[in-house]
Parts: sequence; structure tokens; C-alpha cells
Amino acid sequence: MPAAPETTSHRLVLPADSNHHGTLYAGSLLRYALEAAYASACLGAGPGANIMLRRVLSLECRRSVPVGALVEIRGAVLQVRQCYLVVGVVGMPLDGHTLPWMDGLLGFVQVDAVGQPVELPREVEPMTDAPLWQPLITRLDKLAEIRGATADWLAAT
Repeated sequence: MPAAPETTSHRLVLPADSNHHGTLYAGSLLRYALEAAYASACLGAGPGANIMLRRVLSLECRRSVPVGALVEIRGAVLQVRQCYLVVGVVGMPLDGHTLPWMDGLLGFVQVDAVGQPVELPREVEPMTDAPLWQPLITRLDKLAEIRGATADWLAAT
């Protein structure tokens, strides 16, 4: 079973990505996190992947990021089920700081040509032992008790 790779991406925070305070806008932060997580999910699932975002489980922003900052975001697959991957993303600490500026958990599902969930094209070994990912793995364990609301919507129709 191949180990899911840890990915690293870099983004320059541009004025188009900023809010009225001259710092990274929340929508742009979400886009950065999603792009980094999507890359990790696709690399983990392999070249036959057809991955779709299923849910944002958790996203934390701890520090404002000024325009002109070059940010580094790491991603890794932290949990694998039949057709579902949970990817963790960590915005590595900015200069002069020790804590990540953001982190999150995003869930992706492998789908067929009509958008129905299907098994992943290959087995994926999640990242489980690197210290960087332990806080997100702990958060994921706590969130595992919360189920999705799809059944509630189906019951209402």
C-alpha cells in the first residue's frame, strides 16, 4: 500500500486576495486551503483519481496574513475509507511566529462519471506518525463522532 505523500505549496498573498485591512481575505484563505488539500487528495489517490470535495470538516485561522507574505501550506491524507479521504492542511508559521497561521480538515470523495461515490483507484496509507499532523489527527478523532446530515435531508424530502 503506497504511503500518501506530504505535499507543500506556496502562495504569494496579493492585493486581490486581501480584505479591507490589507490582510488575507477569508474566502481566499479557504481557496488556498482547498487547493492544497485537493492536490494532496489527488496525489494520494493516484492518477486514476476523480476526487470531489465532500465537506470542510474544520478550518481554523489563527493569525492575519499581510499582503506580500509568501505562505507555505502543507497537506497530507490523514484518514482513508472506501471512497473517502480526509486531508489535513497546515499553514506553516510565518516569520517570527511558532504556531501555524491556519489549519484544516477537508473531506474528499472518489466519484464515477455521473458523480456517484466509488472506491478509490488504489489503496492509500494515511499519514499517522509525523508530529506535524498530530493536532489535526486528534481533532479528526473528536469530529468522527459527528455524522453528516445527508440522512436528515433525505428524510425531509
